[in-house]
Parts: sequence; C-alpha cells; structure tokens
Amino acid sequence: MKKFLILLLGGLILSCEGPEPRRPVQGKTDTFIEKSVVRNRQLLASEEATIKQLIERDTLHEYFQSGSGSWFYYETQNPLDSLGIAPDDRVTFTYTLASLEEEPIYSQDEIGVLSVHVDKDELFPGLREALKVLRNREEATFLFPSAMGYGYPGDQNKIGTNVPLRCRITIINVEKSKDSIL
Repeated sequence: MKKFLILLLGGLILSCEGPEPRRPVQGKTDTFIEKSVVRNRQLLASEEATIKQLIERDTLHEYFQSGSGSWFYYETQNPLDSLGIAPDDRVTFTYTLASLEEEPIYSQDEIGVLSVHVDKDELFPGLREALKVLRNREEATFLFPSAMGYGYPGDQNKIGTNVPLRCRITIINVEKSKDSIL
C-alpha cells in the first residue's frame, strides 16, 4: 500500500505541468469600419459634386457656402438686423423640405410653424446650423448633403436613405435669450 501511495504521489507530481500560456485570439480587423468610412467619404464627395453642378446651372441666385458644409441663397435678406441668431435664442420659423430636384417631400402645411430654442431642441443637423446663419425675418434656401439631413436612416417616413435635401427656411421671429451677449 505504501508503494502504491508513493507511486500515486510521484505520478501526480510528474503529471503536473506549468501553466500553459494563452494564445492570442485571431480577431477580425476593423475592415468593416474602414470600408464604411471610405464609402461615406465617397458618398459625401458625390453629393457635393451634384450640389455644385446645381449651383453652376442656377444663374438666378448667388450662393454662399456655410461653415458647416451646406450651400444657401437668400430669398429675402434683412440687412437692418445686425444681430444673428445665437444659441438659446427662441426662434419661430417655418420650413419646407424637397429633394435637390425640387420634388416636394414635406410642405409648410405638413410641418407647421415651429418655435424652438437654438441648439436645445431636436432638429436635424443642417436645420440646426442653418438657423444660426440667418437673422430675424430672413428667408433662404439651403442645399444639404445627406449627412447634414437625415443621413443613412432617413426619417423613417418620407425621406429615404442618404437623401440630400433642399430646405427653404423662413424666420418669423427671434426672441433673444436673456443671457445673450448679442
């Protein structure tokens, strides 16, 4: 019995190995994300080229490029108002949405009159930036690439995936914020 225990103990000692190091898992690379970035850049370049072609064909209006990546022209300008719209100002306005080819998507009647605090309420990115470009009682038409509109998901209703937009905005009234420096 003593020999059996010694053999068993010896077998246990000899059979124990050191800890086996774990091998790195062969993971997937970020090729999907990289491809997505390339695809989105190509889409943006294509949409910007289309917008620039529309601008070149439109000889009736003088277009301006905003710092946020949209283009616009004034329907009505208010040179007497020197104060721009700042964050936290309450803006009452209307807008319409159409495709770049001017096919209506949402009319002013469907959207109605909106009253929002700038940078506080939910608006699509292009509209939020456009409000900061305009002044009280101005009207302008903006051309937005899809990334500044509703982007990939659309609006789950009338605006599909990656649709560049034409947006006509009319500022009805601006109530300056009490904290506004302007």
